[in-house]
Amino acid sequence: MVRLHVKRGDESQFLLEVAGSDRLADLAPLVARIYNGRLKVQRLCSEMEELAEHGIFLPPNMQGLTDEQIEELKLKDEWAEKCVPSGGSVFKKDEIGRRNGHAPNEKMQQVIRKTTEEAKALISKKQVQANVCVNMEMVKDALDQLRGAVMIVYPMGLPPHDPIRMEFEDKEDLSGTHAGLEVIKESEAQLWWAAKELKETKLLSDYVGKNEKTTIIVKIQKKGQGAPGREPVISHEEQKQMMLYYYKKQEELKKLEEDDDDSFLNAEWADSHALKRQFHGVKDIKWGPR
Repeated sequence: MVRLHVKRGDESQFLLEVAGSDRLADLAPLVARIYNGRLKVQRLCSEMEELAEHGIFLPPNMQGLTDEQIEELKLKDEWAEKCVPSGGSVFKKDEIGRRNGHAPNEKMQQVIRKTTEEAKALISKKQVQANVCVNMEMVKDALDQLRGAVMIVYPMGLPPHDPIRMEFEDKEDLSGTHAGLEVIKESEAQLWWAAKELKETKLLSDYVGKNEKTTIIVKIQKKGQGAPGREPVISHEEQKQMMLYYYKKQEELKKLEEDDDDSFLNAEWADSHALKRQFHGVKDIKWGPR
């Protein structure tokens, strides 16, 4: 299997094993699907951490309002009584005004936090350093774990306007957000390797040959953005090691310059007046009280 080290810009994303005989018309959408799936897991984890802290999402017409404004406008959150966390709630006001403040109890909070940590670890960029490949099944597994945790803590479900439920139902609206800019539609995904666009009409082996044990760095981006930046000749870690090596060499040269060749003049055998003082019997005279 050919191993793809997928990057977005200069940042590593994940490792993926594919066959050299795979069509690039199928491969580019697959890479985009995994890439977008990882983003979805990250968005869910972020919102679920807020769910654990401050409870369910307020209706859009109540978000950002003070308690006085809500009372004055006679607004009511009809979902607050329907979507009660298992084991009861504890009140912790959301200062941003997005969530209703009725958070799950400590035990249920731990269920959410533990699950989000496990899900994030499953699709983490650190998997690249650990030499662990990520596939669509692992992304689905992470999503299933998160969905299961929400069902445990909120057996009655979440409001339809809660971003967590919308993510699970693939109804999320990311327009006008930074998260929306990160997503790459499968139909717009384009792969690059060694400053070459991997054409959808070809096979991966047309570029990398028949060697099924090779690893290549591919960059994913949207069509029409042009060629991504080239990979540096040396990695960041290699650059650090080289800088450390040359720093040590520089310090050694400084020390040699300080010592220099005339340091021997301080030695007793190099004293040109030592013989004369010895004949006069004034060698090793100490000037000071006994």
